[in-house]
Amino acid sequence: MEKAEKTNAMRLLDAKKIAYTAYAYDPSVTDGEQVAALLGEDARAVFKTLVTVTDKGEHAVFCVPVCASLDLKRAAKAAGAKSVAMIKQKELEPLTGYVHGGCSPVGMKKRLRTFIDESALAFPEIYVSAGKVGRQMRLSPQALAGYVGARFLPLAAEET
Repeated sequence: MEKAEKTNAMRLLDAKKIAYTAYAYDPSVTDGEQVAALLGEDARAVFKTLVTVTDKGEHAVFCVPVCASLDLKRAAKAAGAKSVAMIKQKELEPLTGYVHGGCSPVGMKKRLRTFIDESALAFPEIYVSAGKVGRQMRLSPQALAGYVGARFLPLAAEET
């Protein structure tokens, strides 16, 4: 792994003196489980950032392991809505400032309600996007939640 250039998400964490480790990898690798393999990490410790819209038109962010799916019923319950749906890819950058594959829970244009799957608490550190395709950062799940104001809840779909 090469040292990653600073992204806006990293600069924001630096400003608050929140410890993280940055990683760079081949940006052509877009599958989350392949990213975890490149990082040499358990895919359960590498989280994807998903942006949704509720039936009330409110946006919410959910971080779940790359090897799991977001349970939309659990997500709706967390957001206090009847239903949630993934936003359209073309809506992601105008809303968050991030492109698909490089969406970080840190540093979105507007602070959105954020929820992290409770499985993150099983790890001393987790990986999330650093705000650019091909960049990840590893940090304490509690530090991440504290910075973005997230709650830990069961969000991943049950494995069958």
